[in-house]
Amino acid sequence: MIVISCVIAISLDPLFLYIPFIDEDNKCLGMDKKLRNVALILRSLTDITFLVDIGYQIIPGINKAYEVINQGKEQWELDWQATLIRREEIIPFAVILARELNWCSLVTDLLSVFPMPQLLVGYLFFEMREPGYLERRKVVNFLLLSQYLPRIYRIILSSKELTRTAGIRVKAIFNLFLYILASHVIGAFWYFFSVQREISCWHSACGKQTECTSTFYCDDDHNTTTTMINLLNTSCGISDSNPQFNYGIFLDSIKIGKTEHMQFPTKLCYSFWWGLRNLSNFGTNLTTSSYLWENLFAILISITGLLLFIYLIGNVQTFIQMRTTKSEEIRQKIDLKKDVIETWMKKNDIHDDMKKEIMKNINKKWEEDKDGVLENIFNVLPDYTKKSLKYELCLKILSQEPLLKLMDDKVLKMMCDYLKLVTYKADHIIFQMDHPINRMLLIIEGTVLTYKHTRGDETTKDSGAAPSPSPSMITKLLGKGDVYGQELLTWSSNQSGIHSHPICSENVQCQTNVEGFVLSAEDLVEVSKCQRWKLNDDP
Repeated sequence: MIVISCVIAISLDPLFLYIPFIDEDNKCLGMDKKLRNVALILRSLTDITFLVDIGYQIIPGINKAYEVINQGKEQWELDWQATLIRREEIIPFAVILARELNWCSLVTDLLSVFPMPQLLVGYLFFEMREPGYLERRKVVNFLLLSQYLPRIYRIILSSKELTRTAGIRVKAIFNLFLYILASHVIGAFWYFFSVQREISCWHSACGKQTECTSTFYCDDDHNTTTTMINLLNTSCGISDSNPQFNYGIFLDSIKIGKTEHMQFPTKLCYSFWWGLRNLSNFGTNLTTSSYLWENLFAILISITGLLLFIYLIGNVQTFIQMRTTKSEEIRQKIDLKKDVIETWMKKNDIHDDMKKEIMKNINKKWEEDKDGVLENIFNVLPDYTKKSLKYELCLKILSQEPLLKLMDDKVLKMMCDYLKLVTYKADHIIFQMDHPINRMLLIIEGTVLTYKHTRGDETTKDSGAAPSPSPSMITKLLGKGDVYGQELLTWSSNQSGIHSHPICSENVQCQTNVEGFVLSAEDLVEVSKCQRWKLNDDP
């Protein structure tokens, strides 16, 4: 909110610089009162945000100071014997408040909300009279320029977090907006100085002539004589045949009449274009006169354009470096993952055609989303490839199961179609003792151990926690290619026992991370119904 308020305020402040205009017919300085009222209202609205922010900075400091002092008073009342010591230890309210406040941010906000353009342009600029007008005007110009420093500094302070956390597009838009904002401000000052430069010519032409004793303000019942108008036209004219006054970089504004009273959008757009053009080329096309303040203004334009360009180049370089680093990290991650996948395929004896198909789908996935996380290869494979891979991984395991050795391949493939991929972390309890067996597990990777409760584990069992196995309790160690839950094969083929699942006689726990496939009891029943097969306990 503060960044946005600063940006809006800096965008609105230059409106005050368009309030003065030149009445060429009467040779006087006029005021655009309608624009002045609009600028005052808009600027007052933006100042509310700064006042709220100032309040949010001061109120917590005041609360903290009261809290510290109250704590000191309570301790003092409890320890009446140490009254003098306690009074010396209580820190004054102002000191605590000063310590709690962020003075850098607070002072910046106070200077930002100070109504300098309202006072200088809206009031003081049109109240300056001879003698010493030109000298006082230089002070006004300096103050107008300096009042942008706290606002710019506030933007820098508040935008650090924005540029650090925002995306690339936001940073690019922010850099572009800085150029636009600087062009708007530079163009407004160029117009304002153009008006002053023409008035300076009038004062120079008048000298000590009696006709020039009156002011040049249109609201002061100004009545310029014909002789004076002719004198000013001759001395301050812009004719190439008689250039008696060198307007320098302000000649263009005076020549095309931009300092006169005209439609504000026209004046604003031309001034903005002038600022953008000269910021972009670092002011190299500016032809200045020998006037000191004009040359300083031209130097300011060149430095501002150069700093904005350096800032832009720095961000581009940071972006390129960040993208290069990120691309390298992604490439290393992909290479590492590819090595893991290739090792996995080699360990599971995947044939070459299937390897190519798997790597092709994985490369396609990473081309679409290089930042994507590949949990397992089944997530990126199409259905037909998943089916073929399951056949390759599980058909051999199923065919080696004693109860399925004589089973037709059609039945085994249908069982493979129903298999679902599962992963278990180490120490996970897959099956619990005295619980129904509702699925059959095919182990592809990892180690599983089975164990039974002892009498000393009854308390643990009653508490609901799985007991930790000891070597004396372990009954079996299962690994890659093993199957657990074979009881479901006989159970599913026996239609009379469908409603009573087999009961697990032991605990089955992962010793390491385990990858495998499970076939649920319901799916196994579906296979038996479709294929009409019946098994006995004897193979």
